[in-house]
Amino acid sequence: MSTALTTTPAAELPERFANPLQQIKGVLAQPAVRRSAPMAMMVGLIGAAALAYATLSTPTQKTLFTGLADADKAAVMQSLEQANIGAHVDDGTGAITVDEESYSRARMLLASQGLPKQAPGGYAILDQLPMGVSRAVEGERLRQARETELARSIQDIDTVIEARVHLATPEQSVFVRDHAAPSASVIVKLAAGRSLSDAQVSSIVNLVASSVPGMKPDAVTIVDQAGALLTKPGGRDAAGAMGDERIDFQRRVEDKYRQQLTQLLTPLLGAGNFSAEVQADVNLDETQATRESYEKQGALRAETGQWTGNQKDGGGPGGIPGALSNTPPPASQLQVPTPAVGASGGPQPVAGGPAPDPNKQSDSYQRAYDLGRAVSVTRAAPGSVKRLSVAVVLRDPEKGRRTAMEVNQITDLVKSAVGYDQQRQDQVTVISRQFAGAASDMADKAPWYDNSWLPMLARNLTAIVIALLVLLLGVRPLAKALMKKRDDAEGAGRLAAPVIGPDGQPVAAMPMVAPAVTVDQMEATQGYDQRIGAVRGFTRDNPARAALAVRDMIQADQK
Repeated sequence: MSTALTTTPAAELPERFANPLQQIKGVLAQPAVRRSAPMAMMVGLIGAAALAYATLSTPTQKTLFTGLADADKAAVMQSLEQANIGAHVDDGTGAITVDEESYSRARMLLASQGLPKQAPGGYAILDQLPMGVSRAVEGERLRQARETELARSIQDIDTVIEARVHLATPEQSVFVRDHAAPSASVIVKLAAGRSLSDAQVSSIVNLVASSVPGMKPDAVTIVDQAGALLTKPGGRDAAGAMGDERIDFQRRVEDKYRQQLTQLLTPLLGAGNFSAEVQADVNLDETQATRESYEKQGALRAETGQWTGNQKDGGGPGGIPGALSNTPPPASQLQVPTPAVGASGGPQPVAGGPAPDPNKQSDSYQRAYDLGRAVSVTRAAPGSVKRLSVAVVLRDPEKGRRTAMEVNQITDLVKSAVGYDQQRQDQVTVISRQFAGAASDMADKAPWYDNSWLPMLARNLTAIVIALLVLLLGVRPLAKALMKKRDDAEGAGRLAAPVIGPDGQPVAAMPMVAPAVTVDQMEATQGYDQRIGAVRGFTRDNPARAALAVRDMIQADQK
């Protein structure tokens, strides 16, 4: 038994295994498809143009609210629909978006209606506390209310759009070792292109620290939406803060002089016709001196001395003459003076020696003086200007240049305005030159590409251009092709004549082609109409010979 292998030729393969391109070409070659292809292409181009216009003409969407509850979301959508404001709900995030042009109007409308009705914040949370809650729950609610109120206070700053505050307040303990200081973390969302200055960061730190009992400013951390740390780690030492204050003080001094120059030169030269810069070398050193001086002549404070002398006799009469003048004096009494400290006290009795003279007495003393003293404390506050440098550039007029006299006069005015002091070696330089460009005029005008009407105009112009391109490149060629085919079909119908078969019935419609007309045929024609037709056919087939014949006829008539 033998098995024979047979091969099927390619022509005998089933049609489903044929080349797909050939199948497509075959479908397109069908008369019905060829007749409907231009119309289908025109409809497709119009649909593509409409889709492009709808895509480009749709305004930019802006997020209105995110993370709303379903009830608030339904209320917001219903309110916007009643106000004819187009709103959409994102299926992925659930955010409500509106047209950028209707964003402000939608916010105002919803705010007037009290939407969305979110959960209460701030101290309103405490109003909903049920009776009998535990101390832990009450503390957490109080902390949450405090965080919400602090966040609202921080949001009042112009640069801050949104803020969140997290407070870490440990439990109070009676044990000193277990005592922990509270801390706070603040995250702020800033406006586009805006930033917080050091003064604003310090204000937020002090605001949060002052709102929580026992919290120090070093325990407050501030972070922006990009994750950048705005507060310096560990706080700022006194030296760094003092250095910043000194730099700010020097900047304020320079700004003061610059403002004086601006107020002086603006009425004289006009705004934008000059530029002034000031560099002030300010003495920022703080000195303190104490001086103590003494007078040459002092003041007597205490006196101690010693003297020795004999006692005078008291037996002589004395007093006012009268009844008592002759009265005998009383009996005398011996008095021994007490020696002063450090004095010898005169002769002292010695045992076995002669007795001292009772009429002889002695005394000793010392004098102590205080010198005059004056104490003065001098404290030199920082802020004195050690040296001043001023540079002023003047714009030359459009025609000509400034004279040296004018420049000198302006120089004298500048010196008077800044308080020029030659002993401090101050420098004032004034020159007049042509400015590179009108930078001040350009700064006052906003760039043209920042206008709000530009995106809308661009969308409309793009849609119009697309529509014109579709009409010119798509609809117009198709219309011409359709008109040409219709004319060809009508011409073929006029030239077609039925072919009569042997049985007298038309077999097929064949195009009738007019035969060429010769000169002999023209001469052989007898009727007037036939001859006119022959002439027309000859002229159609031989235009050059017809033109020559007409020329010969004209020349013959002239002769």
